[in-house]
Amino acid sequence: MTLPDPEQLTQELALAIKPRLRANTVLVGIHTGGAWIAEKVQQHLGGKLPLGTLDISFYRDDFSRIGLHPQVTPSAIAFEIEDAHVILIDDVLHTGRTIRAAMNELYDYGRPASIELAVLIDRGGRELPIAADMVGARLDLTENQNIQLTLDPNNKLTLSLHER
Repeated sequence: MTLPDPEQLTQELALAIKPRLRANTVLVGIHTGGAWIAEKVQQHLGGKLPLGTLDISFYRDDFSRIGLHPQVTPSAIAFEIEDAHVILIDDVLHTGRTIRAAMNELYDYGRPASIELAVLIDRGGRELPIAADMVGARLDLTENQNIQLTLDPNNKLTLSLHER
């Protein structure tokens, strides 16, 4: 399977987000891949939108089953969420559990006016009724396949496919 170019997909996401921008729009990326994408999208949109990151490690509903991620980082939201129009950004949408956890954490910061979801890859396989508003690419993957986004030392995104 040929994987799409994630750098190109971030540009396409920025183009999809641009007409949705309104007063009090903020970008929030989910650590780590979503944070990388959110930063690139912010740059494509001129670099002026407020940008924050969420680490949802403690909000996951499978925390007791999979344990704590070894690289927990603090969330960084340096702006008001109350009444903001949040564009939540993640790398891969699969079961929907990460997005549910991210929304729970966002509400700990305040009640947003709206939340829209932008993802680089939608791979299907939902376990919760969550859908992205903006999608870079849709891929049909089996349950044994895992797609991973990485950021190299030159700030270039790459996608790789792995069998479990």
